[in-house]
Amino acid sequence: MSLQIFTNPSHGLAQLCYSRRISCKVRLSRVQATPPSSILLQMDESNNNLPKSKKSFDLHDASKGSLSNLSADSMLRQANTVGIIGGISTDSTLNFVRKLEDWSSKDGKSSLPFVLCSDPKLKKELLLYEENSYPSLYHRIKRTPADQKQIVENLRNKRRSLESCGAKLILMPCHIAHTWYDEVCEGSSVPMLHMGDCIVKELEEAKMKPLEAGNHLRVGVMASSATLSAGFYQEKLQNNGFEAVLPDKATMEHTVIPAIEAMKRDDMEGAGNLLRIALQVLLVQAVNVVVLGSDEMRDLLPGDDPLLKKCVDPMDALARSAIKWAESL
Repeated sequence: MSLQIFTNPSHGLAQLCYSRRISCKVRLSRVQATPPSSILLQMDESNNNLPKSKKSFDLHDASKGSLSNLSADSMLRQANTVGIIGGISTDSTLNFVRKLEDWSSKDGKSSLPFVLCSDPKLKKELLLYEENSYPSLYHRIKRTPADQKQIVENLRNKRRSLESCGAKLILMPCHIAHTWYDEVCEGSSVPMLHMGDCIVKELEEAKMKPLEAGNHLRVGVMASSATLSAGFYQEKLQNNGFEAVLPDKATMEHTVIPAIEAMKRDDMEGAGNLLRIALQVLLVQAVNVVVLGSDEMRDLLPGDDPLLKKCVDPMDALARSAIKWAESL
């Protein structure tokens, strides 16, 4: 796959170059009302029409002409350009981008220039992998196993494309995609942040004390079955002196999985109540804080929910780490 995207912080324009083998349809989305630092690109390698978005705008002929005249040398040559690989949820990815934009532009600073690569095919592959981790939910549906080699190669292609665009740091704001972090970043010419490392660093900087004297500081992990099975959050925590506490089998069977079932039925109130129970079960085990490794679960609770004060979001830690990286240049 040959793909290049160049963005201009001043004008919010882009230049797109692609090979004859792949047809890429573009959708440019403004992240905020002020002039955007970058634009968002959505790829469709299957040559299908992309759905319209309320947040998007179309490229008219005049705009397309302007894009073709842009010089690559004037575009993504900034040392703080960030490359972002979109994950399962477009809403979740865009929410991450908004935070990255807002938080990096505080105190009158220029927001970080970024390139976002979003591929519907990759989303489907990741979603299939995650849904296959819940056989009890999808036992009535005949499913083909997710091809992990294909997922890895797709993620690698996205990383290579972002590198070729001029990205100096790669981010994957998607929990399940970190299952293959080591394989994806292998051979990368630029650094690639891991959400587990980002959240662990912030926990260390918080200098919390164990709730039970003489024990390691206990950190709960609440996530989908696929993310918990991958084990990367537990590994990162344990390698840095924390004790990772996971939902037990009964909690998964009676609260977490039923909460996901409720979400599938659009019963968000019921799903939220079940999630609260699951979080409370973790917190009563002398857990200082819970790593909430699921955006779906995070969105079930309102922003003022007291339980969220006991939770930390790896996505937020990833955005803050990216901003610190840029500030260190």
